Amino acid sequence: MLEVPVWLWGVFAATVVVSLAVDLLSHRTAHVIRFKEAALWSGLWVSLAVIFGAVVFLVLGSAAGTEYTTAWLLEKSLSVDNLFVFAVIFAYFKVPRAYQHRVLFLGVIGALVFRGIFLFLGVAVVSRFTAVLFVFAGVLFYSAYKLLKDEEESFDPGKNFAVRMLRKIIPVRDEYAGAKFFVKEAGKRVATPLLAVVASIEAADLIFAVDSVPAVLAVSDEAFIVYTSNAFAILGLRALYFMLAGLLDRFHYLSKGLAIILAFIGVKLILQASHKMISPSIPEIPSPISLAVIVVILAGSVLLSLRRSARMDGAEQADEQRAPSAAPEQPGQPPAANDGDSPP
Repeated sequence: MLEVPVWLWGVFAATVVVSLAVDLLSHRTAHVIRFKEAALWSGLWVSLAVIFGAVVFLVLGSAAGTEYTTAWLLEKSLSVDNLFVFAVIFAYFKVPRAYQHRVLFLGVIGALVFRGIFLFLGVAVVSRFTAVLFVFAGVLFYSAYKLLKDEEESFDPGKNFAVRMLRKIIPVRDEYAGAKFFVKEAGKRVATPLLAVVASIEAADLIFAVDSVPAVLAVSDEAFIVYTSNAFAILGLRALYFMLAGLLDRFHYLSKGLAIILAFIGVKLILQASHKMISPSIPEIPSPISLAVIVVILAGSVLLSLRRSARMDGAEQADEQRAPSAAPEQPGQPPAANDGDSPP
């Protein structure tokens, strides 16, 4: 069991609270977040995660630091695939771009709470029932299969459980009212579509947890490692979305790379459970190897995707250049004469 000083938990909690407060104050006025602003914020979140990882290395040792880095990078890579679902939700509800940050901000807070509950429960279950690791491995293999076969379940924002329950609890109007979640109509309080979007985002995060919780528990069963790595990956999710929103369709091979990563983590879980339950002679996959595999696969899938996009862009430009460009006829001029024996 990893002995984590209380002050380190305090540093983590203070970092998260201060970061969220600064982010909220910086975006208190609704506005469209452009690429440059999103890139700066994304760099800030990555820097905070890296600095905290360095603290973990210094205080808890290289093994804990490697596990934290591996878990953070794993969750960061899995979160990229989640951005596609965010794009679907925003498109379905026609959310104005100026209000999308507020929705994702509340979604992040909900994710920190729900993911914390799931992770701490997962750590407790794994510590008492090692056999559950085989179940987690099965979940990851199934998720990998869906990604490889492009059979990932479609997410219908308008029909998910959270949105349907919200509509039963309170009426939801069709029009937005700025960044408000509630308005009064005919003396009654009704919700705006923005609240339904938040409910849909939270429901999506519960779906994401099905993959991410088993995956991170394969890296470490220490509550401090799994939660802090998840938290820093989640904190940077909004900025990453706004930075990559217009480029998501270019990451063609990303889902394939994530499928390979999930399958690899599933194998790691099986070996880990077999080592504990069957025989200590069964080898486990060390965290440094896991980290290297994740980095190589993720980088390879991104590079291949960018090369494919560049080739497609080049092919489209070549097609446009080869296409005959017919000169427009000037008004008042007779049509060009035919080469054949057409009558005048």
